Amino acid sequence: MINRQELKQLQSLTSVPALSILLPTHRTSPDNKQDPILVKNLVNEATERLREEFSNRELAPLLNNLDKLVNEIDYPHTLDGLALYVSHDFAKLYYLPFSVPARVIIDQTFATRDLVYGMHRSLRYWVLLLSQASTRLLAGTAETLEEVQDKNFPMEMTGPGGTAPLPYHADSSYLDDRHRRFFQQVDSALTYYDDQEFLPLVVGGVDRQVSFFQEVTQYPQSITGIITGNFDKATLPELAPQVWSAIQPVRETQRQDALQELENAVNAQMVVSTIGEVWRLANEGRGKLLLVEKNYHVPAIVTEDQHLQLVDEPGGTEVMDDAVDEIIEAVLAKGGNVVMVDDGSLSLYQQIALILRY
Repeated sequence: MINRQELKQLQSLTSVPALSILLPTHRTSPDNKQDPILVKNLVNEATERLREEFSNRELAPLLNNLDKLVNEIDYPHTLDGLALYVSHDFAKLYYLPFSVPARVIIDQTFATRDLVYGMHRSLRYWVLLLSQASTRLLAGTAETLEEVQDKNFPMEMTGPGGTAPLPYHADSSYLDDRHRRFFQQVDSALTYYDDQEFLPLVVGGVDRQVSFFQEVTQYPQSITGIITGNFDKATLPELAPQVWSAIQPVRETQRQDALQELENAVNAQMVVSTIGEVWRLANEGRGKLLLVEKNYHVPAIVTEDQHLQLVDEPGGTEVMDDAVDEIIEAVLAKGGNVVMVDDGSLSLYQQIALILRY
């Protein structure tokens, strides 16, 4: 699961040309046999478009990076979507747990709108499965779970009561204190993944250990669900239905809260909803919350006086294939938030609305 820090890094890169290739993929056979064909077709389209605007010499480093990246794709283990980002000095691919439309975008920055949309459309959250033997962290995107396996997790309780026996004189209160200290370490490690994002958190484990974690956590407001039991040996397919039941109500609540915030902001005259004004104020850092209908895309250019001017068709280095993507990036880069809503939800606001800080 791509996290917010990786997304910000991707959005900060500027290069001409910056090539983004996005496509839906399939998890199972025989459907996934068509994925390499679609990749080849999109790569051919990208190459043809690039050669219309740049010389072979100018393109050589980028095309070399693209070839290497395509060869790295692990087709038997793809998820629901694939994103390739390539420039002269950067190449990275992401397996996405949500579908994206097949698109080739050539611009000055990478096209991250579909990643942002997928991340917001498909509720993202953490699952923390508590155990002194092996506390596990799972990254959730909708009904897809991925286990985090790195320098922090799974995390084992070391020392007395964990990897070492309890002292002879120890009583139950001593062991309880050891558990609290261990879960403090677990909680501190969460900061590495959830810094400034505060995604919903499902906590699982036996009742006593869940209670200890609730006592020591610095994220009590993030806990949106609890599942009880011993999950040391539970597989991800076994966990998914139970976790999804605990987290599913959160997504609708988030969307309803965003629409209510929009209504409140309209009454306070703190909303703009023409794309030109949204563009200007987002880039000035005045955007608190951007609401966008999920299928709203418009190509545009920036005029000499820095105004946004819509055009009929994408194409050419001066044209942004999707101005909405650029607005999303600007809002996030300035510390604002983005919520994608269903088509038609913003019919009174021309499909896009920006709630202002001031």
